[in-house]
Amino acid sequence: QVQLVESGGGLVQAGDSLRLSCVASGRTFSSYAMGWFRQAPGKEHEFVAAISWSNDHTSYADSAKGRFTISRDNAKNTIYLQMNSLKPEDTAVYYCAARRTYKITTLAAGYEYWGQGTQVTVSS
Repeated sequence: QVQLVESGGGLVQAGDSLRLSCVASGRTFSSYAMGWFRQAPGKEHEFVAAISWSNDHTSYADSAKGRFTISRDNAKNTIYLQMNSLKPEDTAVYYCAARRTYKITTLAAGYEYWGQGTQVTVSS
């Protein structure tokens, strides 16, 4: 079992930056591929970024490329999502997710564990 707790969301203006964190419980965190998803009101979960357990493979949604960076610190059981140049369309609840495998996926159904989410609101 893995429990995930996100933090770092908030209300910012367009062009600002935020760094989201997700702390995982459990001693096998380094065995999990991790991802960030987001969900805007009335929409499905949308893939944002993912990272392999060894930190050597990442994947980004087109909307995140060049602006967002995913990283992880296995010693701290934590992953991060650095978000720069935020836009109003980035407004959503952001969730981190974990899957017990090396291979990352962009599919929400591929992740076994989810956090409760953190709200990010970007005003224009």
